[in-house]
This record gives sequence, structure tokens and C-alpha cells, in this order.
Amino acid sequence: QVQLVESGGGLVQPGGSLRLSCAASGTIFSINDMGWYRQAPGKERELVAIITSGGRINYADSVKGRFTISRDNAKNTLYLQMNSLKPEDTAVYYCMRLTYYGGRYAPIGSWGQGTQVIVSS
Repeated sequence: QVQLVESGGGLVQPGGSLRLSCAASGTIFSINDMGWYRQAPGKERELVAIITSGGRINYADSVKGRFTISRDNAKNTLYLQMNSLKPEDTAVYYCMRLTYYGGRYAPIGSWGQGTQVIVSS
């Protein structure tokens, strides 16, 4: 059974930084395309960063230049370095395995608990 456990969220002031982690088990992590989603209150879930098994990376325009996705296949861990945080980055962040189908990425499996990020002064 695949398990993804997110951590690293918290309360941070605007302009601050956080590093999220996602520990994976029950899967051959290195062969998976992975992504970070976020869901703000009252809004739809948004895919903000993608890293493929081959290391290709893509970002949503809303986070481009501020967030960095990376992976450590030896540790079965996905990361999201978030810099220059804004109040609109406030959301629950989730990591997911991804599949590419019909010209877009979609999540595979069940959503975990996520990790809450609050950007506020």
C-alpha cells in the first residue's frame, strides 16, 4: 500500500520561507512522477509543482520563481522549498503520485492529511 506523508508546514510571515517534505513508502519512488498540490479555503485544489521520474520540472505560474520542487530518490522523499511566501500561499499542501493522461497530469491514489501552511503577519 502506497503511503505519502507530508510535513514541514506551519505559520510564517509574508516574505518568509518553508520547506515541505513528503515521505513515500510502498512504492518504487524513483519511477513515479510526483507533484505538490495545494487547496486554499473555499478554492479548488491546484497543482503547483511537478517533477517527473526523469527530473523534468514544471510550476504553476502562481509559484514560479518562488518555489522549488526536488526529490531524493535514495530517501524516497519529495521536497518543496517555498520562498518569498505570500498570504495567498496559505493552503493545505499535499504530495501525490501523478499520471499523464489526455494532455494533463492527474493524481494517483488517495489524498493524505496534507500539511497546513499559513502565511500571515
